[in-house]
Amino acid sequence: MPELGLFPLGLVLLPTEQAPLHIFEPRYRELIGDCIEEEKEFGILFAADVGEMREIGTRVSVIEVLERLPDGRMNVAVEGNARFRLANLTTGRSFLTGEVEPYEDDEEERDDELAAQALALYRRLASLVPSPPEEPDSEAKLLSFELGARVDFGAEPKQQLLELRSEAERLGVVCELLERAAGALERERELRARAAQNGRVVPGDD
Repeated sequence: MPELGLFPLGLVLLPTEQAPLHIFEPRYRELIGDCIEEEKEFGILFAADVGEMREIGTRVSVIEVLERLPDGRMNVAVEGNARFRLANLTTGRSFLTGEVEPYEDDEEERDDELAAQALALYRRLASLVPSPPEEPDSEAKLLSFELGARVDFGAEPKQQLLELRSEAERLGVVCELLERAAGALERERELRARAAQNGRVVPGDD
């Protein structure tokens, strides 16, 4: 099994998702420095609490060094690639390492109806926020991850998406999350409108 440098974090990075990282601990500066120099990946694993690390994570590439600070800290932009399962932790480096194996979807046909539903819900949510991210390609093979990467659903729901091995199941979860998020924003907008009217009904309003 291949060995991978590991970076446990309180966040989940989905395949195709990009994010900035601030690297300050010496051991992780070493890890990221190695990955930049050797153009190799490292793995991000969700760790909500110290000592509790999930076994399904994402291979990650550094796509840009945004800033190098005089004390060795750095800001980098990273992108999620393929998923992996942690089989065994290994030793020998200052940072965590482990033997990993691929974690792939089961074979299934694309569910075009679910994909269309998910995109429609994303458009509904995007219409409620300023400057939403660009809509993903409707033909994207991993549309669930593309959509999940554009909305801050929180770490636990994103970890659930990461662990599911069916694109149809993931799209179903994404639809639920998008509908919930859009509904919350619509209720918030309605309450703001009512508050602006001091709770009174304006003639002609529905």
